[in-house]
Parts: sequence; structure tokens; C-alpha cells
Amino acid sequence: MQQDIRHFLAATNEIILGKAHQVRLALVCLIARGHLLIEDLPGVGKTTLAQALARLLGLDFQRIQFTSDLLPADIIGATVYEKDSGRFRFHPGPVFTSLVLADEVNRATPKAQSALLEAMAERQVSVEGETRALPDPFFVIATQNPDSQLGTFPLPESQLDRFLMRLSLGYPGHDAERALLRGTERRDLLHRIDTPALSPEQLRELQTAAPRVHASDALLDYLQALLRHTRECGRFRHGLSPRAGLALLRTAQAWALVDDRGAVLPEDIQAVFVPVAGHRLEPREEGGGQAHEDLVRDSLEQVTIP
Repeated sequence: MQQDIRHFLAATNEIILGKAHQVRLALVCLIARGHLLIEDLPGVGKTTLAQALARLLGLDFQRIQFTSDLLPADIIGATVYEKDSGRFRFHPGPVFTSLVLADEVNRATPKAQSALLEAMAERQVSVEGETRALPDPFFVIATQNPDSQLGTFPLPESQLDRFLMRLSLGYPGHDAERALLRGTERRDLLHRIDTPALSPEQLRELQTAAPRVHASDALLDYLQALLRHTRECGRFRHGLSPRAGLALLRTAQAWALVDDRGAVLPEDIQAVFVPVAGHRLEPREEGGGQAHEDLVRDSLEQVTIP
């Protein structure tokens, strides 16, 4: 399995150049059964990363372009009367697929955004009194533009909390950008993928194995100390919730599994802390995005490893 994981990471890094750390975090997010939010400027590869993950994992894929006139029924589907049969029949929306790309999710109104809440939290949707299960595995990868751009609706805290991680790709480095300029169009590379690097069955095996990675009492002491620090330091409006603590633990377990280790280390918690905790912590004093990330990362320096 480790050879397949390395093959997956290498294949993805051939498409998304110079972002090996973000690619690994994205895989860890999926292994931990989480949803992924990618926030960045247009044109840095957010959509391409989502498409690459779907193709290299062999998952069914649907893309929803979020716009201001999008309706919940456009996402979850609707019941339609069919004249020929004389009956109503439910027509499932694009959310009924294994990997859903919610592109530019914050360009839709809060009403449309809320159509994803039940799907992301419970992997099911309720339509006209009937509950319908979603595929297994099921992931939402959402992209959003910075809130400072025109025509955006900020995601509420309840929806942000549904995302296990928030990533930012950023501009490529000099060498990666040169290779991008001289290389093959990324979409052409995507179309050339004909065999998944990791099958859906292998992904499910990894998802089952991740919670079995051992977390010692000392490791849990460290995790709880981090949670307590965010609640008591006075820098954030609200500290991390117990659900955030569970998210940190299962993400760290998935990170250790990718490293082929049977136990979680404090370094695993540190590796995933900012992507998992950053969008759940709101500073008391307003500041830029980088200042926010630095403030979250500073929590790691304030808490001593046992």
C-alpha cells in the first residue's frame, strides 16, 4: 500500500507543480474522511487539484459552479412529475457522487450554501421528507475566492466547521512556474490519466486503518493542552471545540499512516494543526490572512511537548 501511496503523490505532483506539502495534506484529508476547503486567488490550480484527486483515486466526479442564482435543488435534486408514468420521480442532483467540487462556493447565497450542510455532516440528504444516502466514499472539495473580492458571501462558522481542512496553494515557486510555462497544459495531463494510482477500495482500506493508528496518553495530553491554550490564551474569540480536537486527532492519525507509522507523534499534530485549526479560530483583533496564520501557528510554540 505504501508504494501505491507514493505513486499517487508522485503522479499528483506531476500535475500540481511545486506544492508537494499541500498535495499530501489533501490526501490526508480524504483518508481522514474529511472535506477540503481550498481558499486562494483565481488561477493558482484549485480546480485542477480537485480534478487530479478524483481521477487518480478513480472516483466519480461532479463539478458545481456556485453562482448567486444557484438554488438548493440545483445541488441536491428535485422531485418531478412525469406525465407518461403519471408519477412523481426524484431526479438526484450532482451531490449524489463520490467527489463533489463546489467551485467558488462563496459566490452563492447562504441559502444555496446551506444545501451542503447535511450532506457534509451526515453523508445523506433529506428531500421532501425522505432521507437518501450518499455514495461511500463521499467528499466535498470546495474552492473559494478571498472575501475581499466582489460578489462573495462569507461562509458561516457552521459551514466552515464542516470542512476538516482549509488549504491555500499560493503562487508557484520560480522553478515550478518555469516548468509550468514550458510544459504541457494541465488539462491535457488530466485527460491522459487512464488508471487510478489508488483505487476506491484501497482508499476505503486506508480510511479504515487510520483510526487504528495508536495515540498514547502522552500524545492526548499534548493535544488537550493545545485545545486548552486556544480557549484560555485570550487571542481568539472562541477556542477549539471538542469536535475540532477529534478532527486534529484523526487527521494526525492519517498523516502518520501515510508515513507508514503505527503511532502518532507530536510532530504529526504540528504538521496538520494550522490546516485543521486555522479556519476554526477567529482572532479577537482583525488582521490580514498571513497574520491570522502566524497567530494560529504561534499556539504550537506556546505549548510544550510533554
